[in-house]
Amino acid sequence: MYPELHFTGQVWRPPYEAHSQLLQVTSGCTWHRCKFCSLYHGTPFRMSPLTEIEADLKVIRQWQPRARRVYLTGANPFALSYGKLMDVAILLRKYLPQMVSFGMFARVTDIASKSVEELKNLRHMKLDSINIGIETAHDPTLDRMNKGYHASDILEQLSKLDEVGIRYNVFYLNGLGGKGCGEASAIATADVLNRLHPYIINIVSLTIFPESQLYQDVLDGTYAEEPEIERLIEMRTFIDRLNIKVNLLGHHISNTVPITGALPDDKAAILRELDTAIAKFPEDELKAYRSRIWHL
Repeated sequence: MYPELHFTGQVWRPPYEAHSQLLQVTSGCTWHRCKFCSLYHGTPFRMSPLTEIEADLKVIRQWQPRARRVYLTGANPFALSYGKLMDVAILLRKYLPQMVSFGMFARVTDIASKSVEELKNLRHMKLDSINIGIETAHDPTLDRMNKGYHASDILEQLSKLDEVGIRYNVFYLNGLGGKGCGEASAIATADVLNRLHPYIINIVSLTIFPESQLYQDVLDGTYAEEPEIERLIEMRTFIDRLNIKVNLLGHHISNTVPITGALPDDKAAILRELDTAIAKFPEDELKAYRSRIWHL
């Protein structure tokens, strides 16, 4: 009988972490209040005891002793205190001496509790990247969706990562503002990111599931979803306004028109592709596609 690792609840990782060794450090989300989110529905936040983490690392050392990249799972393991993260980092280096780096998900607010000096120390311990769902930098939308921070916080906290050399990838949630708010969200978010240095911008399109609070708002008529063509225009505005060197990943299943590329080199080609889609595809066809998405 093979030994099992301690995974509970939903386990997510970005597509570019496909070859990383996964290690559960937390499960669930510390916040659990974003109105649109159903990813960790039904899973309370839990921190894995160090004894459990160490037991998993012993198994990993047995089966993957040369693991070079480790990805810590949970909605936002970076919520752990600096001391606890250092304890995990020490265990990683103890059991996987060939490990080159590790990463994890984080909320913007998780960074605030770490000083620049502490972030430097974590970087020294091989933490080289963090994935952050900023969603948008449009303050009215952030408030409406209960994100718990504002555009100024995004700028302040991610600037600290730039300062210490921890690479970060952000998620932009296209369509989050709802009908009529796409352009404002695109402009506000691009303007903030233009002052930062994200390595990857992941573009995901809002897809509302029954487990989310936002689903009830739709039923109540207090939230109107952004039409699909309007979402494509929002995405176009967002990309057109970006003036930084960055990789774009927009090939998620939620996007009716998948795009990928590196800015600025591929910007013109991506914009042409979006212009073609906006002119070509009827709203009802794109809406039918989204209705067939049953899970992300």
